[in-house]
Amino acid sequence: MGKLYAIADLHLGHQQNVEAWKTLTPRPEDSLIIAGDVGEKAEHLRLAFGIARERFKQVFWVPGNHELYTMPSSNQKSTSQADSLNALTGVSKYLGCVELARECGVITPEDDYVRWDDGNGNEAIICPIFTLYDYSFRPAHVTRERALDWALEVDIQATDEALLHPTPYETRDEWCHARVALTEPRLQAAADTGLPLIIINHWPLREDLIYIPFIPRFSLWCGTKKTEDWHKRFKAKVVVTGHLHVRRSDWKDETRFEEVSLGYPRQWKDAKEHGNGINEILREILPGPDETSIPSTTIWRRYG
Repeated sequence: MGKLYAIADLHLGHQQNVEAWKTLTPRPEDSLIIAGDVGEKAEHLRLAFGIARERFKQVFWVPGNHELYTMPSSNQKSTSQADSLNALTGVSKYLGCVELARECGVITPEDDYVRWDDGNGNEAIICPIFTLYDYSFRPAHVTRERALDWALEVDIQATDEALLHPTPYETRDEWCHARVALTEPRLQAAADTGLPLIIINHWPLREDLIYIPFIPRFSLWCGTKKTEDWHKRFKAKVVVTGHLHVRRSDWKDETRFEEVSLGYPRQWKDAKEHGNGINEILREILPGPDETSIPSTTIWRRYG
């Protein structure tokens, strides 16, 4: 099946990122993971999926928070399919994005997990998941009731609070917990095959892998402590995430963690100035690096 690559946080609402995505090199024998935050609108998804499917054998996608946004301009009635999707909220918006992805031939968290075999005896199961967040990535002394106020003390509040609706759930926490409960047995069944898992999620599974020093209290919107041990519990070989816009590789308990985001144009400007564009920023997940010697520290990938 060739190689498996990954990227996240394409943010195709930015024209510079659109132009970069159009330069994606064809790799007809390889597969690609898009780990969320393609953009806010149906047209962003169609553009991302269309180009990816043209140039890769197989494409996997998981949603980020931006796919789940309902933009204020989307509340007007429209007969077009794209505008109708853009106007949806909560679970309906998510399922609408899943339907669009399937129309484009892209594998989603609602589909069966895919068995990977590179033809050389190396097998794994590719597991796209969607867990959201529950504001639990916070200090022990900060209660859930005080969490938003704690972030506001330093002028931090995610756009999600205005644009990501949990409908029909009362809160995003409830939606997150429902997704966790749905996902756990599926991952367990995959782990029971004895094959290593490649777990793909937009949000980090572990709080200790979050490094955003300029906005540390943004951690509230970055995941859930309920997934802290999933890499060990479900025998993951690699965990692929985005969201943080800080590319890095880490190893925890012999599991490789890859943050594979592109980010906003200003955030990958340094990579571009070093001659690294979309194709250089793509991260190889499988077969991946030689793991006979596992690094003990984070490898930062600012330039690609």
